Amino acid sequence: MRNSLATKSSKSGAKTLDHGGASSANRVLQSTVSQFDAVDGHDRLGPSDLEQSAKGAFLAGKGQDGSDLLSRAHKEYMDQGRVCDAARCAFWLGFTALLNGENAQANGWLARAERLLADQPDCVEKGYLLLPAGYRGVHGGNPAGAIAAFERVAEIGRRFGDRDLTTLGLQGQGRALIRSGQVQRGVTLLDEAMIAVTAGEVSPLVAGGVYCSVIEACGEIFDIRRAHEWTSALEQWCASQPDVVPYRGHCRLRRAEILELHGAWNAAMEETLQASGSFDEKRAAGAVLYRIAELHRLRGEFAEAEKAYQQAAAWDRSQPGHALLRLAQDNLGAANLAIRRTLSEIHDPARRVRVLEAYVEITLAANEVADARNAASELAEFAKRYNSPLLHAISERATGSVVLAEKDATKALAHLRYAWTLFNELDAPYEAARTRLLIAQACRELRDEDAAASEMTSARQTFQQLGAAPDFARAESLLRKRAVKAGPLTEREIEVLRLIASGMTNRDIGTRLRISEKTVARHVSNIFMKLDLTSRAAATAYAFQHRLV
Repeated sequence: MRNSLATKSSKSGAKTLDHGGASSANRVLQSTVSQFDAVDGHDRLGPSDLEQSAKGAFLAGKGQDGSDLLSRAHKEYMDQGRVCDAARCAFWLGFTALLNGENAQANGWLARAERLLADQPDCVEKGYLLLPAGYRGVHGGNPAGAIAAFERVAEIGRRFGDRDLTTLGLQGQGRALIRSGQVQRGVTLLDEAMIAVTAGEVSPLVAGGVYCSVIEACGEIFDIRRAHEWTSALEQWCASQPDVVPYRGHCRLRRAEILELHGAWNAAMEETLQASGSFDEKRAAGAVLYRIAELHRLRGEFAEAEKAYQQAAAWDRSQPGHALLRLAQDNLGAANLAIRRTLSEIHDPARRVRVLEAYVEITLAANEVADARNAASELAEFAKRYNSPLLHAISERATGSVVLAEKDATKALAHLRYAWTLFNELDAPYEAARTRLLIAQACRELRDEDAAASEMTSARQTFQQLGAAPDFARAESLLRKRAVKAGPLTEREIEVLRLIASGMTNRDIGTRLRISEKTVARHVSNIFMKLDLTSRAAATAYAFQHRLV
């Protein structure tokens, strides 16, 4: 089998590589990188050596050097009349430009490759030229077209015995099938592609790319267990390839996300900071900054979180974390505006799930239960579609919190306990503790103060161990707060009633709670209706009689 940047055509005279196992692949990699290191601009190198050296440059993280070497190889192949070899170089120049967001150069090189191969007999290079169309279909909302393209890619790869092309075809089919809703079939093909990678059957460049793609796909469907398994495999692969640069940042960032979920926040921050020096792409830099901001927010380091969120926004403004920061800072109005804008901008399912999760939390805080219910229903649809334990846990907690706001504590408790069980099985202590606070509130609604206190105490202990300062403070406050017999009032209505009793106007209350005066008026109307009151004086008397102030 021939490697991805070395020879692919049966007409090429370049060296065929042995892919009989991982150790063989490692030797190929070391030789390739060493060959690049030996290149010093000598013109005596032939096109095959230039092509191999280009591969070493890409693996060493020197993308511009790799492109320059490929350009030289392309020219020399053309001078020698080796059209398929020249087209192969043109394809990789176009494909790497496409990955780097250099669309004009990408289109130019890919068009040249197509023109060169138009009059050539069937060859493996024609399979590689189908890859860009497949990836555009995956990311451009045409999964059916992408599936067809990648099926053709894999078929050509098998026919020519090209394991790199076959593996890329399987990986592409898997991603496209997931996007089309055929999750289980897609995951099966991704696992098959990964077997070829872990067995050392493909070249290092393809291996690293497939690792990153499959782990990204696991993130899309919230398959945390599979992501953990393949991230560990990528980590071992990177450790065995000390000269490889491009994939280390992706490995560290994915590992950081998993460590964060498992409650190892210090280790997650360390991995994220190390990943920050491994990326050149703007989007990746934004992802690193966002992960740093999230960890600061969870710890209550709001100034540091604010700074990191603002820096991340230079690359991507459509993230829910900043809205959650505003909620943690008791700026509910700003949080509500931010999360609504974000939800309107995000349509990709993988990213929309996290936005919907934050949307439920923030709209419930604003007592906008109908909107929260709609978001929870959408989360339930995603959970049904992807069928992953993490997504089911997120969905069940969202539904439980909405049902709790709708004053059906018994039904809410069933959803919340199931969510807690799933988070616990996933070893997600922070998420489990957050769920326990909601369980405690449901128990309190059912007048089971002992159970509520037990849940709050357990949650508080977890928050303290993690260093989750804002959540620890909230658990402390809930433990100190006596259960009040406020009849049918919601927590927000109790807040408004207390402020009425203190003599505040609707405008003053809106300023204090960071909600609109119109929203305050609606709360006041609800209070009067639920308690059968006709004046603010009567509401004040009720608040004092029931020890709400």
